[in-house]
Amino acid sequence: MLSLVFCLMETMAQATPRVVIVSSDSTTAYLETTQAFISELARGGVSAYDIRRLNVSEWPMQAAQPEKPTLYVTLGMRATEALATSPVPVLSVLIPRSTFERILRNSNRKSSSSFTAIYLDQTFQRQLALIRLALPQAKRLGVLWGPDSWVKASALRSLAPLHGFSLTEAGLTDSFNVFPELQQVLNDSDVFFAVADPIIFNRNTIQNLLLTTFRANVPVVAFSPAYVQAGALLALHTSPEQVGRQAAAVVLQALSGKPLPDSPLEANDFEVSVNTHVARSLNLSLDAQALRLALRRLEHLP
Repeated sequence: MLSLVFCLMETMAQATPRVVIVSSDSTTAYLETTQAFISELARGGVSAYDIRRLNVSEWPMQAAQPEKPTLYVTLGMRATEALATSPVPVLSVLIPRSTFERILRNSNRKSSSSFTAIYLDQTFQRQLALIRLALPQAKRLGVLWGPDSWVKASALRSLAPLHGFSLTEAGLTDSFNVFPELQQVLNDSDVFFAVADPIIFNRNTIQNLLLTTFRANVPVVAFSPAYVQAGALLALHTSPEQVGRQAAAVVLQALSGKPLPDSPLEANDFEVSVNTHVARSLNLSLDAQALRLALRRLEHLP
């Protein structure tokens, strides 16, 4: 009987999983996303034996297996790049729009039900609505564009007037002119809108950038809670738990026989972070939860 039990356990361990998670990293955000994803799948009736977790370094061994899962879920850039030519459907999460679009170009693929994503970054529509809620008197929006973010410029130019904003912009090709261009933009801005771009926002620039905006008395609306902790006024972002839950909902539909979405999805939930110390210094009274609820009401979210 004991031998039979061990034999059964070994068979289960070697069984082909239906879902394979391939992670780019093992940092907190990746682990929290994975845990939320697996927990939500379990609530949907998916057995733990149907799920396998891998680091991207383990992917070559998985790719060599003759039996294939129903789909892969990649977390982050490195894992998505590694699986860009996978014949098995891939859902990419924890990835910004610009990064996923670059991977599509580099792999000569188009987004489809075989290779799609849930974007990590928020839509301009949602971000502009938050700025209008938090800073109703603001009229002039300052933006710095870099090589990665420049493709989004036309979209923001179209949307900004609909929310009552004019744009003060500057484009950069490298990090050397960040601060001279930033100062020029701040001179004609009521709020600085941080659009993610590694040339502009990185560990070498962020502290000086936030200090410069603080001295200019111009609040920063950012894309990460870490930037709020460092001195930005606000950030709109999706938490790892929210990413995991949305990914699980998509995967549960795929496991029931529906294809993955043809086009990438936007985040369907979000959080608002507020730096209360910065808010007080600007004579503002902002409540993160109230802003989140107001924004959800504008989008008619439950």
